[in-house]
Amino acid sequence: MKNHLLPRLLFTALCAMGLPVLAQQASPNVVWIDAMNLTEVEQGWGQVHAGKSVDGHPITLNNVVYAHGIGTHADGNIVITLHGAATRFSATVGVDDEATKEGSVVFTVLVDGKERVKTPVLKRGDTQVISIDVTGAKQLTLQLDDAGDGINNDHGDWADAKLELAPGARQKPEIVTTPATPPRYVHQAESEVPQIHGARIIGATPGRDFLFRIPATGKGPLSYGAANLPSGLKLNPATGIISGALKAAGTTRVILSARGPKGRATRELTIVGGEHKLALTPPMGWNSWNVWAGAVDEDKVKAAADEMISTGLAAHGYSYINIDDTWEAGRDDKGNILTNKKFPDMARLSGYIHKKGLRFGIYSSPGPQTCAGYTASYEHEDQDAASYAAWGVDYLKYDWCSYGRIAKDDHSLPALMKPYQVMGASLNKVNRDIVYSLCQYGMGEVWKWGADPSIGGNAWRTTGDIVDNWHSLRGIIESQAGHEVYAGPGHWNDPDMLMVGIVGFGKTHPTHLKPNEQILHISMWSLLAAPILIGCDMTKMDQFTLDLLANDETIDINQDPLGKAASRVVKDGNREVWARPLFDGTKAVGLVNMDNEPQKITVKWADLGLKAPQAVRDLWLHKNLGTINGSYTVEVPAHGCVLLKVKGVGRK
Repeated sequence: MKNHLLPRLLFTALCAMGLPVLAQQASPNVVWIDAMNLTEVEQGWGQVHAGKSVDGHPITLNNVVYAHGIGTHADGNIVITLHGAATRFSATVGVDDEATKEGSVVFTVLVDGKERVKTPVLKRGDTQVISIDVTGAKQLTLQLDDAGDGINNDHGDWADAKLELAPGARQKPEIVTTPATPPRYVHQAESEVPQIHGARIIGATPGRDFLFRIPATGKGPLSYGAANLPSGLKLNPATGIISGALKAAGTTRVILSARGPKGRATRELTIVGGEHKLALTPPMGWNSWNVWAGAVDEDKVKAAADEMISTGLAAHGYSYINIDDTWEAGRDDKGNILTNKKFPDMARLSGYIHKKGLRFGIYSSPGPQTCAGYTASYEHEDQDAASYAAWGVDYLKYDWCSYGRIAKDDHSLPALMKPYQVMGASLNKVNRDIVYSLCQYGMGEVWKWGADPSIGGNAWRTTGDIVDNWHSLRGIIESQAGHEVYAGPGHWNDPDMLMVGIVGFGKTHPTHLKPNEQILHISMWSLLAAPILIGCDMTKMDQFTLDLLANDETIDINQDPLGKAASRVVKDGNREVWARPLFDGTKAVGLVNMDNEPQKITVKWADLGLKAPQAVRDLWLHKNLGTINGSYTVEVPAHGCVLLKVKGVGRK
């Protein structure tokens, strides 16, 4: 969901045009909010700016320009510690004039946790003045919400936002910051003894291209084996790449092996041949948007594929290399989609990726244009699906974007389903297996119908776009409770791509998520059985990022063949317990702390439906904790997660 913003003149030009500019004189008893440290301000898109709109222009509400204020984007959250020093908070709020008519927001002000002001839904042209007494208060919270219709163009301004101080106040108010405490994890050196990782089950359609790279680690060189391969498939023992095409439907249990100087490993892989048997575990790989956005090109995609191999992430089960938006360049005289100069030959790029045993993904929209304004698939679905198949595409992300102009004001379920039904039918016509990912932000409770046979979705976005801050991460996690009943093998809830490592949508920077927030991020995506699509610059991953992504104990949870996503079994304020059953009869359990301070969290075996004493293992410390009766209590870092695996004593 990328925003299309109207062109803006510079601040001085606005003055010259005669637009009123509101500039108030500073006072020693006034603290402007835009003078505070804004680095901890969290919002659903973009970066907050002091004295400017979210897009970096002068703050303008209903044609009035304000010299002071903060331009934010829904959903946003500003928490200010007052130290009892302030007497009044005031601001003029509304949707900045730069937004389109789609923008609609609600402003809420809380004082010491109690709601004091909540505006009606405001759209462009609407403003409201807020002025409240905060004498003696300890905390002020300024919230910007999306009014329940998504965050597109929700550019909310806190114009002239300021605090008046009590005479003689010793401490000035300040925006709350959460300390970046050391991450609760232990680096685990990779064993030289061979081990096989990743998915334990894979599906494909008979007669169509099959590709699977055996994910194995250990001191090399490794040689690979695959006993009992079904007819039509062959293994390259030097690379571990299984290719070919299944000759018949059915289920085959294959014994994979990897041998090296330090030993040999084996693992069972179930291969399922049949119609609609794709994505039997959540897809794992890389997508270009969260790091490169419109700056993506062929060289960056090839570099990601190279790094997937050289960093060893492919050896842990990652396989997709997906191009997001901005590869398109109109159509030829027959209506066939063209690629732009950044991607001169998609079939050649696909072949480069496939040669490594990896899979190739692409992006489009059901509307006339993609989110970034490039050519999309409206009324050319059959042609585009045929082009994707000819190029060797294995994954399609299909983003709602401009289809809103086609649907107009029709938000009925048939209208929401229609564009995905159309492309689903087109994909069914081609002789290639293409994983179908619906990107439409959870509209119409897509988790209830995305897997409908008329659509055939393999994954569907359940939320708006993720950004690399705590407010975004927490909001997405909290919104997932209850969706788990709609997920399973072949159809997964997708809470969006990962925000660890170097990210930034073309303006790259280290993620703003703190280390323990990143651990929570990976833990929850594993518990939720979500697609694991890396969103960072693969060429610049530090050891911590690699440790997060290559933790085989979390990957095993995500790729568990039972395919049962976690449910939230306990919510006690900011303390939560999430759990999911695994194929071997054990349970994965996440103890989640949403608080700004460390919290002791207890998981009771009874809450998990367990009775016997449980053997407990900590999956980030890589440590067995022993056999524990009744319950387990542990201190969880602020914004953190302790991820456990528990099994009854006596289980194998």
